[in-house]
Amino acid sequence: MKLCLFNDNRIGIADEEEVVDVTEAFAAVPKPTWPYPQSDWVIQHFDDVRAKVEELVQTSARVPLSEVKLRAPVANPGKIIGAPINYKDHIAEANADTQINHGKTFTELDQFGLFLKANSSLIGCSEEIRIPFADRRTDHEVELAVVIGRKAKRVPREEALDYVFGYTIGLDMTVRGPEFPTFRKSPDTFCVLGPWIVTKDEIADPNVLDLSIRVNQEVKQASNTKYLIFDVQRLIEYASAIYTLNPGDVIMTGTPAGVGPVVPGDVLEALIPEIGAMTVRVAR
Repeated sequence: MKLCLFNDNRIGIADEEEVVDVTEAFAAVPKPTWPYPQSDWVIQHFDDVRAKVEELVQTSARVPLSEVKLRAPVANPGKIIGAPINYKDHIAEANADTQINHGKTFTELDQFGLFLKANSSLIGCSEEIRIPFADRRTDHEVELAVVIGRKAKRVPREEALDYVFGYTIGLDMTVRGPEFPTFRKSPDTFCVLGPWIVTKDEIADPNVLDLSIRVNQEVKQASNTKYLIFDVQRLIEYASAIYTLNPGDVIMTGTPAGVGPVVPGDVLEALIPEIGAMTVRVAR
């Protein structure tokens, strides 16, 4: 299934060129109370109502995708985790570009660790990316994003995919500069997720997915997740060794070579064929 959030926080299932509103399926789920859990309510309870969701997909009214505004498919992730240098070609690219490395020499992920993006940076593809510093370079970075489905701590690699809810496309927008990644990658609108989450049962192997991005119809990045240095299972194992992962937490798996600047008015088209395509604009 393709789980999406649309319009005024309605819960939907994307089917071909239509969206089915399945918000009603969650009506019987108890609403959280203070102190609120560190997890996404929809993701946490999806399996509890999946049978009702599947029923509604067959019976409820449908709306054309072209008529809805797609929000970020995870409304409330407790954490957005980034993998800064997880493709060898991007390491080479970063080491050759002083605007990216600012005097650092990048080796591999286990030498630099992970970073956190502020969840306030999250938007869906119906919103616009806003560049915060007009005098500084802002780059696109297309990635496979993994959405966690249940609480995980110190997960062994061989069990890692059991903790996945599904997969979506991520844009890890980045301001170039000397500051720590958490600062440069956390401005408002700098985490684009969408257009929906494909549940894990529809992705046989997340480590063999093509991914690409076009800017103003020109291909800028094109690769495959088979080139990840830490694959999806290893990233979950690595992240859960230091963080408790909760339903709705997002792991951005890293970007391949080809990152480059965007400017106001640009149109970004990201594609992972097994998930879908999303288009997002940079605000003028």
